[in-house]
Amino acid sequence: MGNRTTDTAPPDAPAWRDARLPAAERVESLVAAMTLREKLAQLVGLWVGADPAGGEVAPHQWDLTDAPPAWSDVIAHGLGQLTRPFGTRPVDPSAGARSLALSQEQVVAANRFGIPALVHEECLTGFAAWRATAHPAPLSWGASFDPALVAEMSRLIGTSMRAAGVHQGLAPVLDVTRDYRWGRTEETIGEDPYLVGTVGTAYVRGLEESGVVATLKHFAGYSASRAGRNLAPVAIGPREFADVVLPPFEMAVRDGGVRSVMHSYSEVDGVPSAADRGLLTGLLRDTWGFTGTLVADYFAVKFLESLHGVAADEEAAAALALAAGVDVELPTVRCYGEPLRRAVERGDVPEELVDRALRRVLAQKVELGLLDPDWSPLPPDVDDLRLDTPEARDVALRLARESAVLLKNDGVLPLRPGLRIALVGPPADDPMAMLGCYSFPAHIGVHHPDVPLGLDIPTVLDALREAHGEVTHVRGCEIRDGGVDPAAVEAAAAADVCVVAVGDLAGLFGRGTSGEGCDATDLVLPGPQGDLVRAVLATGTPVVLLLITGRPYAVGDLAAGAAAAVQCFFPGQLGGRAIADVLTGAVSPSGRLPVSIPADPSGQPGTYLSARLGLRSEVSNVDPTPAFPFGHGLGYGEFTWSAPRVDRADWPTDGAVELELDVRNPGARAGADVVQLYLHDPVAQVTRPVVRLVGYARVPLAPGATARVRFRVPADVTSFTGLDGRRVVEPGEVRLRVSRSSADVHHEVALDLVGPPRAVDHTRDWLTTATVKEVAGS
Repeated sequence: MGNRTTDTAPPDAPAWRDARLPAAERVESLVAAMTLREKLAQLVGLWVGADPAGGEVAPHQWDLTDAPPAWSDVIAHGLGQLTRPFGTRPVDPSAGARSLALSQEQVVAANRFGIPALVHEECLTGFAAWRATAHPAPLSWGASFDPALVAEMSRLIGTSMRAAGVHQGLAPVLDVTRDYRWGRTEETIGEDPYLVGTVGTAYVRGLEESGVVATLKHFAGYSASRAGRNLAPVAIGPREFADVVLPPFEMAVRDGGVRSVMHSYSEVDGVPSAADRGLLTGLLRDTWGFTGTLVADYFAVKFLESLHGVAADEEAAAALALAAGVDVELPTVRCYGEPLRRAVERGDVPEELVDRALRRVLAQKVELGLLDPDWSPLPPDVDDLRLDTPEARDVALRLARESAVLLKNDGVLPLRPGLRIALVGPPADDPMAMLGCYSFPAHIGVHHPDVPLGLDIPTVLDALREAHGEVTHVRGCEIRDGGVDPAAVEAAAAADVCVVAVGDLAGLFGRGTSGEGCDATDLVLPGPQGDLVRAVLATGTPVVLLLITGRPYAVGDLAAGAAAAVQCFFPGQLGGRAIADVLTGAVSPSGRLPVSIPADPSGQPGTYLSARLGLRSEVSNVDPTPAFPFGHGLGYGEFTWSAPRVDRADWPTDGAVELELDVRNPGARAGADVVQLYLHDPVAQVTRPVVRLVGYARVPLAPGATARVRFRVPADVTSFTGLDGRRVVEPGEVRLRVSRSSADVHHEVALDLVGPPRAVDHTRDWLTTATVKEVAGS
């Protein structure tokens, strides 16, 4: 990173400066020369904030720390990472980059090896910096069923980060949603591990291709917390852990080229992840072969003492985390500073463990070019640094459009010209309603109300008026508190159609209705919004229910009374325009649900990945059947599918089967369909989900066009964790269901897996390849 002109070093330069030498040799020359204090300095970060005037960064004071350490003291022996110089307060991008470069110069000058810090930032919904594009939240990525577009988005995110001098991004989140009440559901890609894995791996590839280190989080089990509470204990069996929680991480490690992993806050069956040597070293490194850096979630090393109670003090916490495999303590120096130094010098912690982590940290800095003789901290074109570019906005808009899910429609959509439209509901005129909790305006900007948003975020009201003309608007209620404004009901009664927008406000730790630490006790719409919908429905005016949320809510009764319903998941800064495009018909909706939408709050928690006993039965009065199932979504035209064709009926346990079908768009409107492939395993040695996603293809088609969709399905996708704890491909009857959703089966193909049982592992062929080719003459 930075301005580089040559890879050569002066003849008398030390080995670590010689870019011609192998990375391992350069690293070893440093390890051998460093004192213990210098080694430990590379294993910690410091939370800083860039100077809006372009001066040096400064240590940041926040609630979970004591007084900030002196900058000169922290950098005296070097520094491993700089934490969020852009994502701490609003700062002009160019001034922030200059501030960061000045501070890097000071870090380099202060330590005798001239090693700069690695800089990391959040990037889940875009680079978490003022004036950077705010992209749709991860649930929208999942709803698009479009990994290629997600990779295009992350590549642009990484390019903007690299241009500002940032090296590492703390994304993507690969947690599989298990309980929608969890506030961080909005950060997940969905409730299915195959969807999460394929879309998440695409994000990783895009970020890594831009030159920025991607960081998988949260490893592992975080989303399976009891009662959906943030940072609560996780009670999960090893089979569910292996078959649901781990696969997305396996995919991203093996197929994504990821270079960093962040452990989670979780304690799984009584073992905190930060102290779990079997997970962080045995599985991640020794089995999967991960060679990058493993970083701590913020304050999680300290939490081994203060929250989990498995360490008596900070020295013991540092010893546990380091032995488990945590290389870098974030966000600031604490346990890996003086406490770890004392423990090593007493002989309680082997210095070899410090060296192990140090080698990984230094190897990454070598890989990024930070130790090359020509490295410069000042990025090129710093005076013209633009983080919200036309290219990024174009991708944000396309992703927002693709992720809008049409749940139902009796013909009221698209809205016809000339209709008298009433738009009510609190998200309708609020730009913040478009944004997830890790977008800069929601995460940081809300603490600086005197500073402009820094982005043009058209609201649904703005965009709908531009697209349709006159629209009557009454807010109707607030998201969290108060009652229903009768004026909203009167406006609805006087209209031909009423669009009722309801949803969430993203925030952190109780400041919102969705986001980190904003967990829900039930899945009822927040505040009086449900009452607003019911009051408008009672007028008899046709209602379009517009959901702009961070989690699925139990809206079965509300959707049943509506003429149409559209679900969006924090669609980003261009979400208002995308919603207006869908409502007015400029775009035919093509999103599919990455999570089920419950019919009734009493049926939760639960996802579509359920064994038979989890479905509706006569032995319980609670019906968990969702109002709208995983994978569901409609368009403004109905695509026709041929019967699928397979190349064989006998499917070898070590082979693959090919399945193809033709998809045709018979209408006069361009659009896209999503062909979904599910596996049903009628009999197995352990209970299995009735169906689970094993492949999908997004099929865009012009009017009258036909495409041939071909799936190559390896037998390994049928594997599961068997009775002996090993993953197995088991012979016997299985069925592939070509479906429009997890509950809408177009055609079922019965196949026999033949041959001996096969034990498989993380090297298995887990991807169903899908090709889409337009048929000539269609």
